[in-house]
Amino acid sequence: MRKLWLVAKHEYLKRVRKRAFLLAVLGLPLLIVAIGVVAALVAIRGGDSRPVGYVDHAGFLNPEVLSALQDARESFPEYISFADEATAEASLEAGDIQSFYVLPEDYISSKELRSVYAENDPSEFTSEGFGDYIEASLIVQQPPAVRERLSAGFDLTVRSSDGRRELSEGNILDIVLPFIIAFLMLFAIASIGGYMLEAVIQEKEDRTMEILTTSVSPFQLMGGKALGLMCVSLTQILVWAIALAIGIVVGARYIEALQNISIPWEMLIVAILYFIPTFALIAGMMISIGATVTEMQQGQQISGMLNMLFMLPVFFGALIVTNQGSPLLVALTLFPTTAFLTILLRWSTSVIPLWQLVVSWTVLVGSAGGTVWLAGRILRLGMLRYGQRLRLKGIMEGLRSQFAASEKEVAPRA
Repeated sequence: MRKLWLVAKHEYLKRVRKRAFLLAVLGLPLLIVAIGVVAALVAIRGGDSRPVGYVDHAGFLNPEVLSALQDARESFPEYISFADEATAEASLEAGDIQSFYVLPEDYISSKELRSVYAENDPSEFTSEGFGDYIEASLIVQQPPAVRERLSAGFDLTVRSSDGRRELSEGNILDIVLPFIIAFLMLFAIASIGGYMLEAVIQEKEDRTMEILTTSVSPFQLMGGKALGLMCVSLTQILVWAIALAIGIVVGARYIEALQNISIPWEMLIVAILYFIPTFALIAGMMISIGATVTEMQQGQQISGMLNMLFMLPVFFGALIVTNQGSPLLVALTLFPTTAFLTILLRWSTSVIPLWQLVVSWTVLVGSAGGTVWLAGRILRLGMLRYGQRLRLKGIMEGLRSQFAASEKEVAPRA
């Protein structure tokens, strides 16, 4: 066991000290921050800062309400009232306003609102602001008790029939976090596969594997490498999680929706329970591929196709949102390579039956254990046939020979 930990430590330190790893770990948060800053600058500098006009033929818009909204919000569009459309049209042609709205006399019954612009359609920012102005003007006409109730709005809570899941508007993390973890898992799958494949093929090409196996067993060698690489991936995810937490803390100062979020511990526990056997499954597959091919390029081509099996649930995102009872989703939940991502994506929109979780996890653990065991056998066979590409027929014959040898060793002892 000590040798296994030594191999794991060596593999971990070798990876995390590389510049490529630092770029991969720090690059994603920095890229997201850079995109956000650029988008904000474009929105600020590229937006039209001119005021928006309006013509109120219905006669219910209240200028005092508009002043109150502008005082209450740091950034609220500027609106100018015009007596008629001709005056507003002249101001628009002169470039004093970017657009203007027209409320007809029967607006209350028809709910029709007309927008007139010269160059660009009014932005969503100005449209939402004018909608808030209309709503607030209608509310102030109501009795005090009704006005207070309408202003308070409502708190929506979505609860499953069995009481196991509850989502509220105040905790958007319950909805968003599964998708974030699924997104991070896609990166982890790509890095895990590449690291594990490189570790096996590089040892084979350098002929160092044969030297190493004189002091450590193939299980200790590959098990240590897999453990070290799992720690590398967990380090990546941990750094990203810390960056996300910092972003939420900072964003909560400016975004009201982030101020009352809570951590969905139940979902995180399920994610951890599925991540470990999923990693073992990926590691076993990559060890098997590395043992059967002779060049890195061949291994990358095969591993690329296998990685698609793990990413397959992403392509059924619409089905996950619209039809949770689909037999296809149940199959994806139970299939080992797609179980983890499918469960994460389903978690935010529905309650997954307990039997599906139990069966899915059991099948995943069994498949991971069988794959790792089989990978050890194939690795031993690949070492015996250095420089030769193993084909399926050769693998089956080699495995039969290993089984036969094992039975002969057990027979005398019996």
